[in-house]
Amino acid sequence: MRRVVITGAGTVNPLGQTVAETLAAMQAGRVAIGPLDIPLLERLSVKIGAQVRGWQPEAHFDKARLAFLDRHVQFALVAARQAMAEAGLRPDPARSAVIMGTAGGGLVTSDEAYRAVYAEGKPRVHPFTVPRLMPSAAASHISMEFGLTGPTFAVSSACASSNHAIGLAFQMVRSGMVDQALAGGSEAMLSFGGLKAWEGLRVMSPDGCRPFAAGRNGMVQGEGAAVFVLETLEAALARGARPLAEIAGFAMTSDAADIVLPNPDGAARAMAGALADARCSADAVDHVNAHGTGTAANDRSESEALARVFGDRASVIPVTATKSLHGHLIGAAGAVELIGVLSALQGLIPPTAGFDAPDPACPVDLVTGAARKADVRLALSNAFAFGGLNAVLALRRLDP
Repeated sequence: MRRVVITGAGTVNPLGQTVAETLAAMQAGRVAIGPLDIPLLERLSVKIGAQVRGWQPEAHFDKARLAFLDRHVQFALVAARQAMAEAGLRPDPARSAVIMGTAGGGLVTSDEAYRAVYAEGKPRVHPFTVPRLMPSAAASHISMEFGLTGPTFAVSSACASSNHAIGLAFQMVRSGMVDQALAGGSEAMLSFGGLKAWEGLRVMSPDGCRPFAAGRNGMVQGEGAAVFVLETLEAALARGARPLAEIAGFAMTSDAADIVLPNPDGAARAMAGALADARCSADAVDHVNAHGTGTAANDRSESEALARVFGDRASVIPVTATKSLHGHLIGAAGAVELIGVLSALQGLIPPTAGFDAPDPACPVDLVTGAARKADVRLALSNAFAFGGLNAVLALRRLDP
């Protein structure tokens, strides 16, 4: 089995439109959640979210190309460009994969099309509605952008989508199926229809995201993308690239229990599986980037899963939940949160915002207030989705 490293990263998200901006915002604990600015906001009960503010698609794409690009695809393409630029990679097209995660695909496009037909009574929709809204659009456009002709597809597993995408890409590079991969996730659900659907679940907070806190009352939606370049450690060192981190292990499980309620057994098996894949013991873990949505059920279940995996150490391993800063990016959540893991591996764990008081049902060592300096050599990144779909990545620091 070949060792796999990340040599490039790119992102567009509510905290910043580059990795450097995002790292600075995460480490400062800046909260990007605020009042939404979308059409029909007055008809929504929950009026906050984490938007990518100041986004100017015309600065990145010409008018002809924009006709084909839903908002989530725009984010993904710009993030992929950043990742490839940092990696400095000249890939073998046929030996390169593109795997992107998304839960909703082109929901902004869908919303616009439905409004045109049903609300405004128009006889037709935009001629490129289907290629704009399909969940595989981001992967396809990235493959075309860089001329990559290897395996290219989308993964849709709700909030675990991007962790699944990155994990599958890792497995493909490790096994020798491909030599390089672009992988991550992208989402843009901040439309009236998308938010109205989430309101129906009654899991949305009207005033902020407070993971693991006693006063938590729900999740907050965000949008954005993150993309990473994966390749073998041997190839990266041979061409003089600087790896950002090594992906040491990956595991995925299913709760097979409930379509919305999490089960700590599935989450625990996914964490244990990632550690087994990395050939590491639970004692080797220095940090966990939690799924941490801020809902009562999820945070309680994740805390129990951590206790099952780490035993007494569960209360002393530093845990953070950056959804409190950038919102829940659904299918892109794990990808953007992976940037927080890179920060931790560099010695600084981003803080969790909004903490008011500890919840006895969530006895974790939550990093709050300010970023925490720590010697993190091995970290887990958790993603636990509706439908009981779990995907956990184990990442290792590569010392010079």
